[in-house]
Parts: sequence; structure tokens; C-alpha cells
Amino acid sequence: MWRAYTLDVPKDKPEPAMPNPTAAMLVIGDEILSGRTRDANMYHLAGELVKVGIDLKEVRVVSDDAPAIVAAVRALSAAYDQVFTSGGIGPTHDDITADCVAEAFGRHIDVRDDARALLEEAYGRRGVEVTEARLRMARIPDGAALIDNPVSTAPGFTVENVHVMAGVPSVFTAMVASVLPGLVGGVPLTSESWRVMRAEGDIAGPLRALAGEYADLSFGSYPFQDRGRFGANVVVRGADPALVATAYARLQEMFPDG
Repeated sequence: MWRAYTLDVPKDKPEPAMPNPTAAMLVIGDEILSGRTRDANMYHLAGELVKVGIDLKEVRVVSDDAPAIVAAVRALSAAYDQVFTSGGIGPTHDDITADCVAEAFGRHIDVRDDARALLEEAYGRRGVEVTEARLRMARIPDGAALIDNPVSTAPGFTVENVHVMAGVPSVFTAMVASVLPGLVGGVPLTSESWRVMRAEGDIAGPLRALAGEYADLSFGSYPFQDRGRFGANVVVRGADPALVATAYARLQEMFPDG
């Protein structure tokens, strides 16, 4: 005789955690690759993404070369949930990012009325002529959403999952602040750092054992030399603050002398 059975599943079994959304950054500009300009935008973006639970997985730097930019935009857009670009949306001839993003998504690009109005109003207040060169900053791909720029007015824009921003750090920072509230985040990471005055070779074994004990956390070791002594900053990261605190306490017990 056929009988049906029910399987009792514990009601308090936790649901598996969803992974955080992922992101990449594309830094554009010959001045970065030549060493003439030191990039500060990656550092800022990484810190802001941690706060909202979006994991920055890759940063790529390309020159002011159209095929390279188009290829990078397509690859990063396909691989990650969000992509942030920095640089190449100004008024000069080598500011080609907007055109490249439009090409990457097969969209037409031209001066758009809403972006033009923003520039005309801002420059008009200052008594500055809106030249053809300045209007380059109002060229927006079809269907893109404008990114607010409270610093210098000229907007960035978002096409699909790619957020196109200026390279000037103060403007980039303002644009990031405009974009992030509209994105779906995950669980912010918590981190603790312990300065250990021992060489990495001396702490590698115990640290590997500790990392194996706390598989849900990540452990990083960053060596340094201070007045002839070798040491390492050991960083514990994770989404569960209580678990991070427990592992951090264990780390301190293992290396109490710091």
C-alpha cells in the first residue's frame, strides 16, 4: 500500500545568505598610466561600496584609446552587477568616454536638451559663453539617466549598469554620492586590523589554521618593516560583526605581543 510521508524541516534553520552585489571600476586616461596623475577615485569608491554592501571585484585602467574603452565597458558590464567609470567626459578632444560607452551599448549619442539646459543655466549665471567645446559635456547616449553634479554642473550618466563619471576627484566623489542611494546593496563588511611585530613567515602557519577555523571570514596579511623589524598588519573581514569580533579576539590571543 502506497503511503505519503512528510519531512519535518527545522523551522529555525537559517536561510542561506545571498551574495553581495558585485562591482568593477574602469579608470580611463593616459595621465594615469603615464604616472602624471595619481588616482584617488578608486580608494574613495572602494570605501563607499563597502559601506553599502557592494563588493568591488576588479579595477581596470585603460588609455584614451576608443577600442580599449569599448572592449573594457562591454566586458565589465557583462561580468559585474555595477560598473563605475572615471575620467574622459570633459570638453576636450581626448574626452571620448561618452562616445565609447554609447558605442559599447549600440546607442546614438548627441547633445541632449536636459543636459544642455543645465550647462546653459550654470554658465549663464557666471556670464560665461556656452561654446561648442563646453557642449561636448552635454552629449548623452540615448536612454541614459543623468547623474547629478553639484560641484561643476556638467552631468555624468548611467547606461544600463554602467555609471559614467568625471575624473576630477571632487566631482567624482559628488557623483558617487548621487548614484549610490539608488543601487541595491548587500551586507556591509566589518573589518578589524591587528599589528603583529613578527615576520610573515612566522605567523603564516597559525594564521592559516585560524582562517580554516573561520571559513566565513577573510584574513589578509600585509607586511611592513619598521626600524629594522619585520611585521604585518593582519586584517579580519566579514559580514557578521559578532563573528569578526570573536575571530579578532582569537587573533589577539595568538599574538598578544602585537
